Order: sequence, then C-alpha cells, then structure tokens
Amino acid sequence: MNISDPSFRLEKQIKLPEDEVHLWRVDLARVAHEEEKWKQVLSEDERKRAARFHFARDCQNFTATRALLRTVLGSYTACDPSHLVFCYSDKEKPSLSPDHLGDRIEFNVSHSGTIALLAFSRGRMLGVDVEQIREDLEHEALARRFFSPHEQQQLAAAPENDRIHAFFRCWTRKEAYIKATGIGLSLPLRDFDVSLVPGDENAMLSTRPDAREAARWSLREVPTDEGYVAALCVEGHGWRLQS
Repeated sequence: MNISDPSFRLEKQIKLPEDEVHLWRVDLARVAHEEEKWKQVLSEDERKRAARFHFARDCQNFTATRALLRTVLGSYTACDPSHLVFCYSDKEKPSLSPDHLGDRIEFNVSHSGTIALLAFSRGRMLGVDVEQIREDLEHEALARRFFSPHEQQQLAAAPENDRIHAFFRCWTRKEAYIKATGIGLSLPLRDFDVSLVPGDENAMLSTRPDAREAARWSLREVPTDEGYVAALCVEGHGWRLQS
C-alpha cells in the first residue's frame, strides 16, 4: 500500500483483521511539500514539535508522516484524524489514548531519506524500521559496539561487496525488535541475535537471558526501494502481511 499522491485521503473505514499486519509506504519526496495541508491534521503539540526542526526538509517530512499516520489511523478507528489523541510510554513509544482501547490498534512508524513506513496491527505489538544505506558509514566500528558476537561473525563472513548491506540488514532488524518491545535502547543490543541473511522471514535467532522470548516474535525483512533496507517485527505468528 503506497502513498505517493499529495491529495491522498481515505473516504471509508478500512478493516484490520487480527491475523493481518498492514504496511504502508509513504513517498515523502512526492507528498511532504504539501506542508500546510498536513499541518491541519496535526495537534498543537505536534505542530510545535515540527517547528523545532532546524532544516525545512526535516520539518516537512515529520509533518507529512505524522499527518498520514493520523489519516490511516482515522480510517481504522472511524474517527476524525485530527481528533485522535496519542499517549507515550516512558520510552516515548506512541499509542492511541485509552479512549480507543477497544480498537486494540497497534502501530509503529519509521522514516529515512525519502521513505516512511507505517505499520499497523490489531492486538499485536510491532515495530518497523527503514534505513537509507550509507556507503560512508564506519560500519565495522558500529558493529563492534552494538552487535552481538554472533552478529559480528556473520558480518565478517559476508562477501565484501555485500558487507555494508549486511550491516544495515542487521541494524534494521535489531531496531524493529527493540521498537516492538517498547523497551527501546534500555534493552541491550548484545542480548539477542538476528540473522543477516538477505530476505530472511525468520530473522530472530536467539534472545538472552530468556531463550523463550525469541519464539514470541516474528522478525522479517520487508521489501523497499533500492538503496534502502527495512525490517518488521510482530508479536506472535500466523499473521499475513498486506503491503
């Protein structure tokens, strides 16, 4: 499900079954310039947050992403997008206010470069991450700092011409998992292992100290544009991806 038209709107309610996860891709290069339109959907707090960005492009991307998140959530919940209220965990993970507990809608957002991904489920915790691949990144030093020993071994064994891509596959998968848990970086990144295999749909390998935790999650790479890597982590199994 792609959003690339700046006049995008949803006229009717979209159903979100419990056995589906919906993934929306936003082309920020094509929609973010409609800043004034998107601002009308945001709360006053969100408009103030957007205004704090130093660069106009970052402000526009945040504004469009947040407005489109509200637009899609409004369709799932049959509510006016501008009236939705968000709550935040102590790790700043957003969720719908208690007024919408009956909807049981979970969501997560990520954006990088000119792409934003919006992920939605019903009754399943989830996290999504997209990263634009940067060839100039000192990926070996970052891997030594943040990756587990097993992940570092996988990275070292990757073909040299694929190593930077392997790094970002690992990074997005780890990020998607910690976002899904809601714990954030308080969860040590070395306490779990993910696969670096391209296209892997079963990328969660192990968790520590509780080895049973790994079986609780589905972690997979999701397709995205060339020059980007993305991953999705969802609580439980037996769900279908709609994208």
